[in-house]
Amino acid sequence: MPNYKMSIPVTGMTCANCAMNIERNLRKLPGIREAGVNFASEATTVEFDPKAVSLPDIVEKIRSLGFTVSPVTVEFPVTGMSCANCAMNIERVLSKKLPGVLSASVNFASERVSAAYLPTVTSPDEMAAAIKKAGFEAILPEEDGTVGDAEQAARDAEIRDQTRKFGVGVVFAGILFVLSMGRDFNLIGAWSHAPWVNWFFLALATPVQFYTGWDYYVGAYKNLRNRTANMDVLVALGSSVAYFYSLILLLIPGLGTHVYFETAAVIITLIKLGKMLEARTKGRTGAAIRKLMDLSPKTATLIRDGQEEEVPVARVVVGDMLRVRPGQSIPVDGVVLEGRSAVDESMLSGESLPVDKGPGDAMVGGTINQEGMLLFRAEKVGKETALAQIIALVREAQGSKAPIQALADRVAAVFVPAVIGIALLTFALWWIIGGEFVPAMIRMVAVLVIACPCSLGLATPTAIMAGTGRGAEQGILFKNSEALETASRLRTVVLDKTGTITQGKPSVTDLILTGGVFQDEEALLRMAASVETGSEHPVGKAVVREAENRGIAALPVENFRASGGAGVEAIADGKSVLVGKPGWFGEMDISTAPLQPEIDRLQGQGKTVMPVAVAGKIGGLIAVSDVLRPDSPAAVAALKQEGLRVVMLTGDNLRTARAIADEVGIEEIFAEVRPEDKSAKVGALRDRGEIVGMVGDGINDAPALALADVGMAIGTGTDIAIETADVILSGGSLSGVGRAIALSRSTMRTIRQNLFWAFFYNIILIPVAAGVLYPFDFMPEFLRHLHPILAALAMSMSSITVVSNSLRLYRAK
Repeated sequence: MPNYKMSIPVTGMTCANCAMNIERNLRKLPGIREAGVNFASEATTVEFDPKAVSLPDIVEKIRSLGFTVSPVTVEFPVTGMSCANCAMNIERVLSKKLPGVLSASVNFASERVSAAYLPTVTSPDEMAAAIKKAGFEAILPEEDGTVGDAEQAARDAEIRDQTRKFGVGVVFAGILFVLSMGRDFNLIGAWSHAPWVNWFFLALATPVQFYTGWDYYVGAYKNLRNRTANMDVLVALGSSVAYFYSLILLLIPGLGTHVYFETAAVIITLIKLGKMLEARTKGRTGAAIRKLMDLSPKTATLIRDGQEEEVPVARVVVGDMLRVRPGQSIPVDGVVLEGRSAVDESMLSGESLPVDKGPGDAMVGGTINQEGMLLFRAEKVGKETALAQIIALVREAQGSKAPIQALADRVAAVFVPAVIGIALLTFALWWIIGGEFVPAMIRMVAVLVIACPCSLGLATPTAIMAGTGRGAEQGILFKNSEALETASRLRTVVLDKTGTITQGKPSVTDLILTGGVFQDEEALLRMAASVETGSEHPVGKAVVREAENRGIAALPVENFRASGGAGVEAIADGKSVLVGKPGWFGEMDISTAPLQPEIDRLQGQGKTVMPVAVAGKIGGLIAVSDVLRPDSPAAVAALKQEGLRVVMLTGDNLRTARAIADEVGIEEIFAEVRPEDKSAKVGALRDRGEIVGMVGDGINDAPALALADVGMAIGTGTDIAIETADVILSGGSLSGVGRAIALSRSTMRTIRQNLFWAFFYNIILIPVAAGVLYPFDFMPEFLRHLHPILAALAMSMSSITVVSNSLRLYRAK
């Protein structure tokens, strides 16, 4: 049984240490191959052996660490059960054989299934399919609106909870702060110094300490129980020192009279403000996923027995006839049967111009029909649609960890224990040097509160999420964050010619008869097309297409053989026929020398020339020409402006390649490269120390795409190329290469800015909180004696700053 790999949404993390805590503990489970946690996206990606560990075990482990996994619960009727064993069978199918189902319960009497599942892994459709395969029939709910919304609902609930607790903190801490400051500055009269006022302050501070701040106590307890420490420990420690010290003074008046309830309450309230704003802002980094999910309509117009019927999209199956009116979204992928219209495919390509559609054209779910009415047949539904796969790719990329994150992780692992040590040292030194307990305690609290590792933990993942999200909006799909990082360091870009620089749809331009072998052009074309019928090469297909367009029927052939992109041969009409590159004929001991002037002339025009030989004698030449993509010259110029070395890679001869290269402005060419040698060319560049990006679209490009530091597949290319590449340019435009590299560089620049400010903030402010500026009289008093309240404010703002900086990537061009 293969390993399962799935993304599990997790809420309740407060800093990078929480993420590392989950990773570390999951890896201890038997059967876990890999575990990675993205703090910013609040998702755990785990790869595991289902024989050794189950999904419920993994979820339970996460929950035992103090975090929340929120599955969706769905209930629907099932028909066809005849006894209790049927119910048990359905439970077993859902629980044991369908990844993503946490639990399933079947009530035989009411014939209903109740299942808890992860919407990022499976869906009610897949449950229904599994149940049907087991011999029963599931009746899904009319509306499938819960799918994919549970994760957002959990996050919304968390934001509401934090907002509510912050509101309580503002009310009580606000009153407490005003009264406390008024008393300290003698602004509210002598009554404020009465002993009962301190008890009143206790009454105001306690709800803040144990309601608004309860999450920090719970988080600190669970982390300490697992022998780890995170920001909850720091906040709980810092605020508790101020609160319980003040409580002791109330209980034992002889120890002092000045209480610090307002310090504890304001610290918690300010930090809660920061967490609330952070949660709201973090939600925007995942906006790309939400936008993509919102593109798919909830319902579709199904044509059944000539009648229209409005059904949930989840009910659409392959082969259904669907109608789409102007202004409506295409519900699933399919092929147009009737009608013509212009369709907005900007969600797929990033290009704003609509695309004309007519009978036979492919339709992509989520695009918008703009003008006419279309009737089309569903070809792909559910997770098979292009939109669903794009969402999966973006989600996976956002959940992956960039190599640069390793630095922040290593620092975060030792950060909190180190801060606790620094805080205790600060307290000891100031108590010994100053001889006073209270100032030493205040400095210790300031150190504990200001040293939150949140900004450090958010620096990289928020930028990755925003960068990959912005890329998805532009039709640039990064498969993982490592590709996003590596693309920023590219120095050389290798472009495949056919299908990348050109449109990959060559057409026959010249038919030239030689040697009296063929009576006319039709005979030449018939023989060549007969042999090329078995070829997958675009040039061969062009010959076949030309013959079809002229109504020329192909001859039956036998013993077909292709020679690695150089040519094809077969027996047709009882004769040996060869069609291929001029150089290949030399290898076959057939001279093309008499035709060389004509071959040179055609190649000088950028055409691909193929001699056709019958029974060892050249009978004619076929010239084929491909059309440049309209944006290729501008795309190459943009890459050069970015300081990149641009190289063209092609199997064509040097003369033809030079003609194309001159048109698009490329000086360096690798010509006459066999498909199997393309990866060797890329490897040679890498061996010279260059960081190489390879752009291609064909099956023969796949090895080179895999070998390059970053492989980019033109989205209109083959599935193999798309599967192999690290980046998919779904718009099918070469200009996407420059945009992808520019976006990568912007993202990495943002990450470096975030890390700089996160490190700078802690390196500078922890010593300030510890009191290193105290001896310098010229410094402002609030820096010489950094109050814990200011420390809490600075800590909250640092996280907001980092997340806001990452969100600027959504404005990247």
